Amino acid sequence: MNPALLYPFILVAGALQALGNSMNAQLRGRMVNPWLAASVSFAPIVFVFATLFLMMPTPLPSLDTLGKMPWYAPLGGVAGAVAVFGGLAFIDKVGAGPFNGLTLTANILASLAMDSLGLFGLQGSGFKPMPWIGGLLMAVGVVFIARTTADKGEEKDEGHGLNPKLLYPFIIVAGILQAVGVVWNAQLRGALVNPWLAATASFLPVVFVFVLVFLLRPTPLPTRQDLSGVRWWMPLAGITGAVAVFGGLLFVDTVGAGAFNGLLITANLLTSVALDHFGWVGMKQVKAGPSRLGGAALMVAGIVLISVF
Repeated sequence: MNPALLYPFILVAGALQALGNSMNAQLRGRMVNPWLAASVSFAPIVFVFATLFLMMPTPLPSLDTLGKMPWYAPLGGVAGAVAVFGGLAFIDKVGAGPFNGLTLTANILASLAMDSLGLFGLQGSGFKPMPWIGGLLMAVGVVFIARTTADKGEEKDEGHGLNPKLLYPFIIVAGILQAVGVVWNAQLRGALVNPWLAATASFLPVVFVFVLVFLLRPTPLPTRQDLSGVRWWMPLAGITGAVAVFGGLLFVDTVGAGAFNGLLITANLLTSVALDHFGWVGMKQVKAGPSRLGGAALMVAGIVLISVF
C-alpha cells in the first residue's frame, strides 16, 4: 500500500487528539484532582478496546510471536503517558508554551532519529538531509505557536522555589518517550497480532498507574457543584485521543515514525490553533496572530519535506 493513502487518517487522528486535549482540560477543571481526571479519561479507553477485542477475538498471537516480542513493547502506553504526567505536574510551573514547545520538538527529532537509525525494529533509512531540515522547520514552527499559547487560565505556582528551567531536561525526555511509545506500540501490535488486544494491553497499565496514584493521593475531591458542570462529552476525551494511539499501532511501520508523528503533531497543533482562535470546547480564546500563523506555515512546510523525502 502507498503510505500516502494513510495520511488523511493520520491527520484526522491528530485533529481528534487536539480535541481530546482540550476536552481533557475541561474534565480536569471539573474533577479537581488531576489523577482522578486522568483515571476517568483513560478508563473508557480500556473498556472500549477490551469490548472490541471480545467481539473480534481473532486473530490471536501464537507462542512464536509472543516469544519474539521485545521486552519493552508492553510499555508503549506507559512511555507515552510520561508526557501526560509531565503536563499534570509541570505545566503550571514552566508554562504551556515552553512545555508544549519542548515536548513536541523532542518528539519530532526523536522520531527522525529512530527512522534514520532503524531503532526498535524500524527499517533504517539512513541520514537524509531534507527530512531533518523539515524536522527543524517543524521545531521552529512549534516554538512560534507555543510561545503564544495561553496557560489555559491556570495559576502559576510562585512558591515552589524551583527554577523552571531545571525541569526542561525532564520535559525533553518526556517528549522523546512520547515518540518512542508510538514505535513500541507498533512492536506490541506486531507481537499480539490482534490490534484490539494490543490497544487494550497498551492502555491497561496506564489506567492502573493513574488509579493507583489517585488512591494514594485522593484529595482534593470534586464537590457536587463541580460534578454538576461535567458535560456528557468530557469523559470521552481519552477515547478521542486514543484514535492517534490506535493509528500508531497500525501505521507506524508503513509510513515511518518521522512522517507519522510529524503529520500527527501538525494536525494536532493546527487544530489547537483553531480551537483557541474560536474558543471552542470551552477553551480560553486566543486569536491566531502572525506568530501562530507563521508557525503553522513552517510546520506544514516541514511535514512536506519529511513526507516527500
